[in-house]
Amino acid sequence: MDELQDVQLTEIKPLLNDKNAARNFQDFDCQEHDIETAFGVVHVTMRGTPKGNRPVILTYHDIGLNHKSCFNAFFNFEDMQEITHHFAVCHVDAPGQQEGAPPFPSGYQYPSMDELAEMLPAVLTHLNLKSFIGIGLGAGAYVLSRCALSHPDLVEGLVLINVDPCAKGWIDWAASKFSGWTTNIVDIVLAHHFGHEELQANLDLIQTYRLHIAQDINQDNLQLFLTSYNSRKDLEIERPVVGVNEMTAKTLKCPALLVVGDNSPAVEAVVECNSRLDPTKTTLLKMADCGGLPQVVQVRHTLALPWHLRIEEPFFLLVLKLLSLFPQPGKLTEAFKYFVQGMGYMPAASMTRLMRSRSHSSSSVGSGESSRSRSHASTHGEGSAGTPEGIDLQAAPQTMEVSC
Repeated sequence: MDELQDVQLTEIKPLLNDKNAARNFQDFDCQEHDIETAFGVVHVTMRGTPKGNRPVILTYHDIGLNHKSCFNAFFNFEDMQEITHHFAVCHVDAPGQQEGAPPFPSGYQYPSMDELAEMLPAVLTHLNLKSFIGIGLGAGAYVLSRCALSHPDLVEGLVLINVDPCAKGWIDWAASKFSGWTTNIVDIVLAHHFGHEELQANLDLIQTYRLHIAQDINQDNLQLFLTSYNSRKDLEIERPVVGVNEMTAKTLKCPALLVVGDNSPAVEAVVECNSRLDPTKTTLLKMADCGGLPQVVQVRHTLALPWHLRIEEPFFLLVLKLLSLFPQPGKLTEAFKYFVQGMGYMPAASMTRLMRSRSHSSSSVGSGESSRSRSHASTHGEGSAGTPEGIDLQAAPQTMEVSC
């Protein structure tokens, strides 16, 4: 048996038991669709059944990932089961990024980021869905933001992880061109997801993602998606100011939760996005001791895999097991519950994790009320009933730093 390295943990909450974890991992309750849109075919996976007039949770992944590697571990996390009991989940894979995707034909014109966003209304129409609460990471967060700007009636709320609202500057463009000549695409994608500290410290985790990106994602298709993201336009959003431009400012109309790890390479971009959004509807969640993928697992310790966790294992199963050791997604899950409660849903949801961390974290969260016509104000009292003292979802937004 290999020698283990001791790692101090502040909290351990196991995943679902092995039987249920295996069931969720294999997605027995999912239905897959290939949906034709004006900009090409998009692969979509529906998990669960839509609940009445409630929105679905719609996810969109980042470059180098697909919906499984980006979100399966998060949605299989034990605390998420309460949320998925109330909402169906719609996972969208960018064209050519899904598991087992065939290569595109020679000369194929990959959709722009704006066109990827325009595919989503067709997805909702095909599946007979009225609206969604979006969760996007990186490129996926950009796509969801663009969709919300163009179709505000379809988007009830957004959780934007590592979002960058800016176009790629010419210096960044030149740097990416140079790196493209000297570095393979896997290294470029890893540098997009992980900061320097993580790349040096979490070697086993980085190797897991390196193998996934290199072996499970079609490399030509990935290059097309990466090129599309690097060619994105500025979202051109601006913060509305009362008495100045509140009627003309281009901004998100729905509540938004911006999420970034304090060790993520996207910190500056997320802070910039926060400065451009309506402060009455936006919350910035900066997660302490967390890196580039807060919805999965981030630790600052060098991680020595126990003998029963082998890199040769299927990627998603390995990440699920890592989650049982380092449950960082529980922090994001709890914040998501607060966010959904602020929109008037799940008023009786249990809240425990952030209550335990309040003693050593800044714990003031803000979120704006939904602008939906049905008016969530009627559930305002219920929505805050299960919230720990000192955490007010309807108060003015502030940064919340969650320590773990």
